[in-house]
Amino acid sequence: MREKSPHNKGRGRSENSRYSDKGRKKERRDDFRSTHGDTRRKSNDEKSSEKRSGYDSEKSADRSYKRKDHEKTGSFRGEGRPFDKKKTYKPRYKDAPRVPKAPSDGKIRLNKYIANSGVCSRREADLLIKAGVVTVNGKIVNELGTKINPTDVVVYDGNTLKAEKKIYVLLNKPKDFITTSDDPQGRKTVLDLVKNAGNQRLFPVGRLDRNTTGLLLLTNDGELTKKLTHPKHGARKIYHVFLDKPLTKADMEQIARGIIIDGEKVIPDALEYAGKENDKTQVGIELHSGQNRVVRRIFESLDYKVLKLDRVVFAGLTKKDLPRGHWRYLTEKELNFLRMIK
Repeated sequence: MREKSPHNKGRGRSENSRYSDKGRKKERRDDFRSTHGDTRRKSNDEKSSEKRSGYDSEKSADRSYKRKDHEKTGSFRGEGRPFDKKKTYKPRYKDAPRVPKAPSDGKIRLNKYIANSGVCSRREADLLIKAGVVTVNGKIVNELGTKINPTDVVVYDGNTLKAEKKIYVLLNKPKDFITTSDDPQGRKTVLDLVKNAGNQRLFPVGRLDRNTTGLLLLTNDGELTKKLTHPKHGARKIYHVFLDKPLTKADMEQIARGIIIDGEKVIPDALEYAGKENDKTQVGIELHSGQNRVVRRIFESLDYKVLKLDRVVFAGLTKKDLPRGHWRYLTEKELNFLRMIK
């Protein structure tokens, strides 16, 4: 076979071939390093290996992470307890012996019993107990923290108290109904609308005027009633207001800055037009003030007459699927939401 010319740069020549370009470059590189030393730029891995080589051998053995040992034995640093990624170790408190709970004696605090009867909240019940106006089995009890049996007879203001089942009713109040439990003048009340809700005595949470329509919550839960009616808890209330004339932008800005009512500045949480297109006679207002007739008085202070007022949202509850004049029980989800209000 004809031998190729040494000057021909044919393909497939060995790297160590005498006539290979790579071979000639490698020979020149080795000659240069033998004369001038290794001047290559060192990589990060080479630098880190040089640093590790400068450590003390004993310290290096303790500090270094032995990956090969970890892969073989399943432990960190080649020693210690095995580490299994699939295994979840229990926290220390779970390893401690559990202390069994003391068996319940079935007793209940007196203030809680009074609150469950629908008279008032627990804090107000403590005041009644301190005042000595509550008797248990015929004896006056004025010591806070007293526990009683459910079968004990508790009397307050001449009435025997009974722990009632909590009931929560949401009503879409129509016009011409009074928000009260009893009216001396014999007018129609909201309790007439929910008389079939149960045998428990219900109380309205807050008030709505006779001509105001919308959402109203009724319950026998005294603690929840106080919580939702106190302004500091910020129960959200949104009203749809119908005015006798368009609300000007200047008056809207003034209301947004705050209106003085009974010496207190009332600032709405939100305020915007609620009418279609350019209808500025309808306004939506959100606030948490607990003053009487606060919405009407806000607009009346600026010479506006409220023709119609409808509460569309109360504490996160809406009128969805609840026609005017109808009521329904709260769902467990809605009740948990109300209890989480701070």
